[in-house]
Amino acid sequence: MGAVTDVAWLTWWPAPLGLSLVLVGIAVIDAARAPDPARLSVSRELPPVLTLEAEGRIVWRVHNPVGHRVRTGIADALQPSLRAGRRRVSFELPPHGRGGMETRIRPERRGRFELGPLTVRVYGRLGLAARQATQHVPGELRVYPPLRSRNVAEQKLRSAQLRTGLRLAQGAGAGTEFEALREYTRDDEFRHIDWAATARVGKPIVRTFRPERNQTVLVLVDSGRTMAGQLALPDGRARLSRGDPWTVPRLDHAMDGALALTRVATGLGDAVGLVAFADRVRAVLPPRGHNDQLQRVAAALHTVDPVLDESDYRGAFVEALARFPRRALLVVLTELAEEPMAATLLPALPLVARDHLVVVAGIRDPEVTTWARMRPDDADGAYRKAAAAAAIDERRRSAARLRGAGARVVDATPDELAARLADVYLDTKLAGRL
Repeated sequence: MGAVTDVAWLTWWPAPLGLSLVLVGIAVIDAARAPDPARLSVSRELPPVLTLEAEGRIVWRVHNPVGHRVRTGIADALQPSLRAGRRRVSFELPPHGRGGMETRIRPERRGRFELGPLTVRVYGRLGLAARQATQHVPGELRVYPPLRSRNVAEQKLRSAQLRTGLRLAQGAGAGTEFEALREYTRDDEFRHIDWAATARVGKPIVRTFRPERNQTVLVLVDSGRTMAGQLALPDGRARLSRGDPWTVPRLDHAMDGALALTRVATGLGDAVGLVAFADRVRAVLPPRGHNDQLQRVAAALHTVDPVLDESDYRGAFVEALARFPRRALLVVLTELAEEPMAATLLPALPLVARDHLVVVAGIRDPEVTTWARMRPDDADGAYRKAAAAAAIDERRRSAARLRGAGARVVDATPDELAARLADVYLDTKLAGRL
């Protein structure tokens, strides 16, 4: 019986094998008759610049060079941090026609992205097989740091403009730059009377003043080792690609403060410049008071990442003084850890504190404050509370030493930084200290 079964099987198995060979042959012919994918004209359209977390669009377009419909597919090896909705698409092209598909992107990392080749697949008319080729389609996308504190900056700017206008309307003056002469009122200060003009017209005339414009604010952004620590976003958002809290380097919070200060200062007619540094100077932007300076600062910062080297404050100050000797408000965005501050920042401060107004701003981790205030339930909690209290004391000592060296100190959490920097700048400006 077994021999009969074996013979039956041997006579049966060539049938499916033959059918398979026929199908393979048809598929090979189908693929061979498909248009060469290298002949298709393929392009990629993308925005040259996006802001981190903003949504953009990438469009793939293909031109069909043959006289019949073609089904094609595109695969694009987009970086995962661009958060593309899809990386593979397929669609049909009309004879000698064009077609395209798009995807939405929402980057969760800033920087410069080099986009590489596209894989193009063309299916045979029967759809049994396809031909595939890689086409070099270069592209570049720049993702700028966001101004997360834009609402704060705009509110501070409007408030400053309102204060200035109100003081002018009340006749109190609003700064140190002469603006106009007008008749004396009882609200005017006696010291503002212009005696020469009073003698000419026979009645009291006073000088009015406004805050000086075209003053210089120079922002120095530290990107050294201490700026690499991760801090959560102030609003507690979750990362787009995962559910965990979204943390960014301390450097990125400093960038937000720099951008907010730029918006306020340029909005009031002052010039803002930038020096980004770590172990060396990494980016320099001359002071300008134009409306486009905010975009220029974002462009200068978008490729600056923290490095695991000690920051050279002296080198940064020397570079800043050599390039921009005019008296300025120097705002140093850094970390207030005592050891690196005492070893590098404190000895370098006399270079700039004599001729410039210096503000040293640190970004404080709000979680450390929470740990210092908590009531521990176990040994780990007690150790965490003690370490947090020690870190806070260290920052206080650092701030005191910096003040003793002539600097004004801001130690703020990420959600406070923009407002605190704007307040320091506005107080300095309206007091005429520059």
